[in-house]
Amino acid sequence: MELNMSNNKINLSNPEKALWNNPIITKLDYVKELHKLAPFIIRHCKNRNLTCIRYPDGIEGKFFYQKNVPKHAPNWIKTDIYADTEYINLVDAQTLMWLGNLASIELHLSFHAINKPQNPVYIVLDLDPSEGVSFELVREGGLRIHEELEKLSIESIAKTSGATGIQILIPHGNKLNYNQAREFNGFLANYFVQKYPKIFTIERTVKNRGEKIYFDYLQMWTGKSIIAPYSPRAREGAPISMPLFWKELEEGIVTTDFNLLNIHEILISRGDILADYEQLNNDSVHSIVKEIRILQ
Repeated sequence: MELNMSNNKINLSNPEKALWNNPIITKLDYVKELHKLAPFIIRHCKNRNLTCIRYPDGIEGKFFYQKNVPKHAPNWIKTDIYADTEYINLVDAQTLMWLGNLASIELHLSFHAINKPQNPVYIVLDLDPSEGVSFELVREGGLRIHEELEKLSIESIAKTSGATGIQILIPHGNKLNYNQAREFNGFLANYFVQKYPKIFTIERTVKNRGEKIYFDYLQMWTGKSIIAPYSPRAREGAPISMPLFWKELEEGIVTTDFNLLNIHEILISRGDILADYEQLNNDSVHSIVKEIRILQ
């Protein structure tokens, strides 16, 4: 099957292959949904180093990570070289459709933008629940953090990982470098572990975490990545990594409320709440970073 995109053509292979089985979503279905979501996905993926997780036989089959652009990529695919890796730069819908044809189910981004490799776009508080921990506890943990951040006049937005956890994004006007951002992240992690020891842990050994939420302040670093906003996940039900209003978390949403087949209609009705959010300066963040450095 041939797809005509702008001045280029994409040969869609095996369009009837099921990538998800519950519900059944074929590769053709997937590419169609990606086309609808393109304006939202591209807004956040453009000019970020892209890592894809590909599932050529569907989410129940084998998968592999793709960082380097494939050798067979068409010449119109934009790329960026960082740390000896030639990453894809997802700048347009035709690139997204091409990735869909490769069964690139999950889209993961560098924390930084291509033009500012030393500065993460957001400070990301990564809340990863241990096995067996309910999303109810994750929700409670996220709301406790939000409550404390509000007291400090720090703006933030929660985003489901699309799996079991959430990520809290804190803009800083793109002014903090990785070292400063990690210092701030580590400060918050230790604070919340001490204040809510029954909810959070920073224990790196999985078996020693207990039934708590791992506050992974070390994940946000150069060379690492985060699931892109509005990217699907390779899980039953085709859940999406979804930015949230805090009110939604308060009202009891669960990660499965947002999936590949309903997300477009939701976005049409409410828009992209992350649009231009990264430009917020969040002055309180900078003040706290200065205080942390003085204390050190």
